Amino acid sequence: MSRRQIAMVMDLNKCIGCQTCTTACKTQWTNRDGREYMYWNNVETHPGNGYPSRWEESGGGGFDDAGNLKPGRIPDLHRDYGAPFELNYDEALGCVTVDKHSSSSDNERPELKPVVPPVNGPNWDEDQGAGEYPNNYYFYLPRICNHCTNPACLAACPRQAIYKREEDGIVLIDQERCRGYQHCIAACPYKKIYFNPVTKKSEKCIFCYPRIEQGLATACAQQCVGRIRFIGYLDDVDGPIHKLVEKWKVALPLHAEYNTQPNVYYVPPLSPPKYDAQGRITGERRIPDAFLIGLLGPRVPEVLKLLEQEREKKRRGKESELMDLLIAYRHEEMFKLDADYYRKPGAPQPPAAAAAPPPGGRSRRVIPIVAFNKKESLEDKLDNLEVAAGNYAGETT
Repeated sequence: MSRRQIAMVMDLNKCIGCQTCTTACKTQWTNRDGREYMYWNNVETHPGNGYPSRWEESGGGGFDDAGNLKPGRIPDLHRDYGAPFELNYDEALGCVTVDKHSSSSDNERPELKPVVPPVNGPNWDEDQGAGEYPNNYYFYLPRICNHCTNPACLAACPRQAIYKREEDGIVLIDQERCRGYQHCIAACPYKKIYFNPVTKKSEKCIFCYPRIEQGLATACAQQCVGRIRFIGYLDDVDGPIHKLVEKWKVALPLHAEYNTQPNVYYVPPLSPPKYDAQGRITGERRIPDAFLIGLLGPRVPEVLKLLEQEREKKRRGKESELMDLLIAYRHEEMFKLDADYYRKPGAPQPPAAAAAPPPGGRSRRVIPIVAFNKKESLEDKLDNLEVAAGNYAGETT
C-alpha cells in the first residue's frame, strides 16, 4: 500500500475532443520506433468502439468478486488497434521526370495516400455516436492508465516487473525485469498497456512522474484547452481531487466492476433534453442514464441531479463551491502537487528520478532510449507489430 495516492479527475462536460492531450502525450512519450500504435492517452467517442476497438466488450481482465484474476486477451493489431501505415511520400512528393512526348496526365503526381489502405485505427468512429436525429448524442471519454490501487497487471506479471511507487501509487514497469510475456496486457481490463516490438517490453502511461516530482502537472493535463483535468492526492483535503471525489462525490471511477480500484475519475456528462415527435422539448436527458450507469456505476443519476442543482444555483447568482471548482477560473488551481514531498529523505530526487535505485538497491528504468543501426522496411515493422499485438499468439478468432 502506497503512502499516498495521486489521482486525476476529468470533467466530461468540458471535453471538446480536440485531441490536444493525445498529441501532448504522443510527442513527449511515444514518438519513437516501436511505439507507432501506442496511445498512452487517447480520447474516444462514446457510444463507440474505443481504442483498442471494443475493449469494453471483449477485453477481459480485472478481478472477479472473489478477488481472482479473470481471463483476458491480447488485442489484435489489425482488428483492434489498426496497423500503423506510411504514406507514399516518394511517389506523391518526390522528383518527377517530365516526358515531353507524353500527355500531361501521364506526368501528374499521384495523390498522397497510405501505401496500405487502413481498415481501422484510433478514432475510426469519431463523432458517430448513437440515436437518430434530432435525438442523436455522443460525448468524449479521455483515457489513460488508471494507476489502480489493485492493479490486475501487477498481479498477472510473473516477473514482478510491475510495481506501485510507495510515495504516490503511480504504477510503473521495470524495463530491466520485463521480458515481454504480455500477461499484463491480457490482465488489464482497460487495455492501457502496450507491447513494444523493438525493445520486446511492455510499456504504459507513467503519469508523467518526472514532471509530478517537480510539482508540474502531467503533459495531457497541462495542455488541455478545455481545462477538464484535475490532479492531486486523495488524502489532500484542500485539493481538488479530495473535494470532487470524497466531499462532493461527483467524480466516479470507470467500470468499477473490474475491481481494480482505478484512480482516474470522471464527472459524468450532462446532456440536452430530448425532443418528442412534435418537436417539443421533453424532460428526458438525451444521453440515456442506463448507458452512463454502464460506464460509471449506479450513482450517475444522483450525480447528474446534483450537478443540475448546483448549476441552477450558479445561474441564479448564488454561491456554489462545486461549480466554481469545476469551472476552474485559474488553471493552476486544478493541480495540487507537492514537489517538496518528493525531496524528503528516502524519496526520489529529480531530475535523476528514473535512475535512482529503490529500496533493495535495484535500479528501475521505465522508458529506454533505443539506438538503431539500420532501417526496417515497412513490411518488417508491420510484421513485428503483428506479433506484438498478439496476431500469432494462438488466437483462433
